[in-house]
Amino acid sequence: MVVERDSLTGKPELELRKGVLVLAVLSQLRSPEYGYSLRQALAARDMPIEEGTLYPLLRRLEGQGLLTSEWRIEDGPPRRYYRLSVTGERLRRALSASWRGLVATMDGLLDEGDR
Repeated sequence: MVVERDSLTGKPELELRKGVLVLAVLSQLRSPEYGYSLRQALAARDMPIEEGTLYPLLRRLEGQGLLTSEWRIEDGPPRRYYRLSVTGERLRRALSASWRGLVATMDGLLDEGDR
């Protein structure tokens, strides 16, 4: 029986991606971005995110004090721009360090498994 790769990795890969979305979003908000531009920036780096996931996440992160936002009117309709707060920047640095540690650990585990 042949199992297609997508059917095997689909749900676990989705769960992995969900787990890193907060860090992915925080990593892109060191300068102000509005929702659509943030989606484009993440998609360009192979981290697509659905609108129905992104906008509630942005509101939640702002509610937690990790982001600040402001409405701007520039060349088009009003847009809400998000940016890291001081607390959000601290969390981004902490999560980045944790992520790098996890990647190093997983690289070691995966290298052992490949031997």
